[in-house]
Parts: sequence; structure tokens; C-alpha cells
Amino acid sequence: MNQRWRTIALWVLPIGVALFLGWQVLGSGPNRIGPSGPTVAPRNTAVARMSYGRFLDYVEAGRVTAVDVFDGGRSAVIEAVDPDLDNRVQRLRVDLPGLAPELVNKLKAEGISFDIHPPRTSPPVLGLLGNLLFPLLLIGALVFLARRGNGMPGGPGQAMAFGKTKARFAMEAETGVKFDDVAGVEEAKQDLQEVVTFLKTPERFTAVGAKIPKGVLLVGPPGTGKTLLAKAIAGEAGVPFFSLSGSEFVEMFVGVGASRVRDLFKRAKENSPCLIFIDEIDAVGRQRGAGVGGGNDEREQTLNQLLTEMDGFEGNSGIIIIAATNRADVLDSALLRPGRFDRQVMVDVPDIKGRLSILNVHARDKKLATDVSLEAIARRTPGFSGADLANLLNEAAILTARRRKEATTLAEIDDAVDRIIAGMEGKPLTDGRSKRLIAYHEVGHALVGTLVKAHDPVQKVTLVPRGQAQGLTWFSPDEEQMLVSRAQLRARIMGALGGRAAEDVVFGHAEVTTGAGGDIQQVASIARQMVTRFGMSDLGQVSFEAGNQEVFLGRDLMTRSDGSDRLASKIDGAVREMVQNCYAETVKLVADHRACMDRVVELLIEKESLDGDEFRAIVSEFATIPEKERFSPFLADAEPTTAPEPATAG
Repeated sequence: MNQRWRTIALWVLPIGVALFLGWQVLGSGPNRIGPSGPTVAPRNTAVARMSYGRFLDYVEAGRVTAVDVFDGGRSAVIEAVDPDLDNRVQRLRVDLPGLAPELVNKLKAEGISFDIHPPRTSPPVLGLLGNLLFPLLLIGALVFLARRGNGMPGGPGQAMAFGKTKARFAMEAETGVKFDDVAGVEEAKQDLQEVVTFLKTPERFTAVGAKIPKGVLLVGPPGTGKTLLAKAIAGEAGVPFFSLSGSEFVEMFVGVGASRVRDLFKRAKENSPCLIFIDEIDAVGRQRGAGVGGGNDEREQTLNQLLTEMDGFEGNSGIIIIAATNRADVLDSALLRPGRFDRQVMVDVPDIKGRLSILNVHARDKKLATDVSLEAIARRTPGFSGADLANLLNEAAILTARRRKEATTLAEIDDAVDRIIAGMEGKPLTDGRSKRLIAYHEVGHALVGTLVKAHDPVQKVTLVPRGQAQGLTWFSPDEEQMLVSRAQLRARIMGALGGRAAEDVVFGHAEVTTGAGGDIQQVASIARQMVTRFGMSDLGQVSFEAGNQEVFLGRDLMTRSDGSDRLASKIDGAVREMVQNCYAETVKLVADHRACMDRVVELLIEKESLDGDEFRAIVSEFATIPEKERFSPFLADAEPTTAPEPATAG
């Protein structure tokens, strides 16, 4: 309603000013003469003009029959007989020099009927109000626009509210989210439930001398539920709640960010006890004194004020700050010390139990077929965050509606998983030669991954293009890989090189394609980390990346290395030797199982997609598949922490 009245006022003010100006210029009253004649007259308005001299001639000639004088004797409308028009009466307008006594006497002497119409004057009060109307309208408009900037973003008076905080405030935040709606992060929920318990019953902690943390920092990858946890805290605590983003502190004007921090904590102290949630705090909390800006830029002044307000000379008891970031490594050390953010809560990617509980939450409003097992979906989606799982079920529901089904089946779930991991499905390949080459490439990946014991098992092989890839091979890890062995890393290198090795064995060295470009980049990255970070080469148990830091991460301005040029040459040689040895083993493995590969390629070209069980059944007819440690349903905690990365063919 206030917005509607403000809009009406913005239209009424300029219209009123325009009407007032027109009234002042043109005047008012029934007898005011304008440019085209009298505004109101007792007779019809004159249609022609006559000079004053000719009027006098008409009076002496006896042709004038009536005269109406207006505007204090400055104009008149006459009725005269024109002999040129068969003595018809004509109304004419005459400009008079003034109502002189001689003219009145002459009209009386000639017996001409005349009437003097005095101008109508408005009361003095109305004249005074008319003179004050425009200044009052102007002052009112300025005051209104100045006040408008405080309540409406983007208004002309916004400059007057630069120093005010932009935090959203709620006495009792009705977010619609409770702790029961948050799943998959049980450890984080336990830490945050203590915050809510302290706000509701602080005597439980103060009785034993405990103090609640002043700040809680939620750290984790994107999509793991940090903001959702903050909403749950707001919904459970029942205390005043402030929420804003770290980027809302910083403006282009110096001192605005610090002023907003002061205003935020001032309002928080007035509503204590309360909660303050700052999302993406790395936007304002990066390490000071780094980069090009030096130590006097606006962001650092804002951070200094934030540090002072959180734990400075004046206390802020009753104010609990909750912040979220996925870049805790770039935050200033003063921000992370005890007394400011006392507790860091890791919100990581969920394991199989967490994924199953998350799927149960998001499946409440979904219609699933009876044969759909949420546990099977949880096992197939290692590395998925809570946001990924919510998107998975939503994509499956969209596919269900598109296919005009009443409930989501396993087919929609599988297609949704493939779309999230690899992208939208493209048109099937029609070129026979290209299709066969891509089939050998993908079967090479899958065959090596199946025959190498330390490699993850094959989940799916397909020739259906998705995203930028013309063919895909998925490997699904079966256990929680917190630690990865040297044999597993070498197996991943061999699996990634399986596509190039298949092209080399089948089509010859001269016919290899660019389809292995992404695979080779992945191989180089793994091999270099084995040499420089993990000490898995002949160079010894030494890390050669201790001094390297990325640019603008809040520490070094430029990337640097502590090693010499000779050492860099040795590292390159060790990486090259490792990759060449793995490639030689991969080529031999593919060549020894050429018959098996040909059989699988023919079947893959015919069906275009093979799942892991079908693929292993065919391979088992030609070779002995090494026994791998499969997932056991009794070891529910054994789950991978990274999503399967498909090997792609160009």
C-alpha cells in the first residue's frame, strides 16, 4: 500500500506544479483577456479586430450601436453597422488606450449604449496561497525523495542511507526450515544445535562455567547445505535474526563498509540475544596486505571494523555470528582466531548414509515407482552434494512429466544421473567409421579398467553423445577413498590411456585421433602429483610444491617455485617415464585381449549402451577378471568421497 501511495505522489507532484505554472501565466477569472480575446463575455466573442482610429471614425459616423468595455478600459467589444455588408451588424474587437472621460462623453453624446465590465479579483487569501503553492510543492517533493531513499532501494536519496546496513531483519525468522529438514550433515547439525540450545536455555552452560562460541564458521564445498543449516538455525532458535551477504558490506565509497558493520552490530545489540548470518564471508574477510591494493583499500577497512566489533574493546554478549564460505584458506588469520570464529564446522559431501537421508527428504513430494530404491540411487551417486541430489530428483521428475508417466521410474533416474554428470544427450552417431573408432576408444577405457585389479569397476559404456563428448565410460568407485594407493593412481593412469592404446593397436600409430586430449591432460596431472606431492617416484620422499601458491589467493602476488631448473628437468623426466611405462603396459594389455575387444565393440555398436554387468559378462568369456573389493551392504560407512569422472572421447 505504501508503494502505491508513493507512486501516486510521484505522478501528482509534477502535474500539480504544471497546473500552478499554467495558472500563474494565463491567469484566472471570468473577465481576464487572453491572446485570442476575452475569456468570458456577455455576448459572443468577437471574430475580427479594429484599430482605435477607425473605431473613432465609426463612432462619429454613427455606425456603432453598442460597446462593452473590458479589462479596465484596455479592450472593448463593439457592435457596428458595416455599409459594405448591406448594413449588417458586425462584432469587432478594439484595443483601447484606456477608459478616458472624453471617450465616455463622446459615446453618451452619440447615444451609443455601452457597458463597463470590471475585472473580478480573487480574495487576498487565495492570492497568497497561490504565491506559496509552488515553493511548498518544491520543498515537499525534495523531502519526499530524501525519505524515499531510506525505504526504497535505488531511490535518488539512496546516498543518505549508504552507511546503513542492508541486512534482512526478522524478529522471529519464519524460514520454513527445521533441523529435521536438513539431512546428511549430522556432525554439523550437532554443533549448531548447541547454539540453539544456548539461546533457549543458557543456564545449562553457564552453570558449569561454559561460554558459547561467539562465532561459528561453516566451511564446505558448494551445495553441501551451509545456507540451509543457517535457515534451520533461524527457524529453530526463535530469536531476532539478521542475514546478509559479505559483498553487501563493500561499496565504491570509502568508509561505507565500516559504517555498515557498525550499524549492523548496533542494531544487533539493541535486539540481543540474536543471530547474525553472513553468507560468503570470503568476499570481505580475505587476508589483509595481499595483492596489488596494499593495506588501505575499502575491503580491508571493512574487515578491520568487523574484527573490532566481533571481539574488540567493547563486548557484544548475546550476539552469535554464523558465517559460511567455501574458501576458508583465503580468510584472514585474525578472523579465525578464538574469540571471533571459535568453531569451524565442516559441511562436507555426504557419505552413503547421508545421501540416503537426503534422498528421503527430497523424495517426500515426488511420485516414485514401487521398484525405485533410494538406497540404489545413493550407491550410484558417490560425491553428489545435497544440492546435486535435489537436482537429480527434480530432473527425473521433469523427465517423467515430459514422457507423460504417472510416476518416476529407474529409467528417468538413470537418465537424470547421466545428464547431471555428463550433460544433455545429443543426437546418435550415424557415421560408421567415426562410430566404430569411438566405440574402440571407449571399450579400451572400459577393458583396461576391468582387467586392472586396482581400478574402479565399470559402471556404464555408451556411444550416445553428451555435452562435448561423443562417447562416455563411467567408473564407479566402491569404497570410501580417503587414502589412495600408488597402485590405484597407476591404475587410473592406465585406464585413462586405454582409449589411446585401443586406437593405436587397432588403427595404427598414424591413425590415432585427438579424442584422447582430455585423457592425456588427466594423466599428466595425476603423474605430476605423484612425483611432486606424494613422493611416489625415484626422486625420493620429497615434496617439490611446498613453496607454490596460486596468484591472488591472499598470500603471494606471483606463483613461485623453490626448486632449481635442474630439479624441474628431473621432475619432467620422472613424469614422462612414469606415463610411458604405464602406456606400454596398457598397449600390451589391449593387444593381448584384442578378440575380446572386437566382440564388445560389435555389441556396443548394435546396442549403443552397455551397463557394467553386461560388459563384465562378455569380458569374462575371454579373460579372467581379477577379483576386486566390492561394496558390502554391511559396511555402510565405506563410501567414496568423489564423484565418478567419465573418460571421454572427442
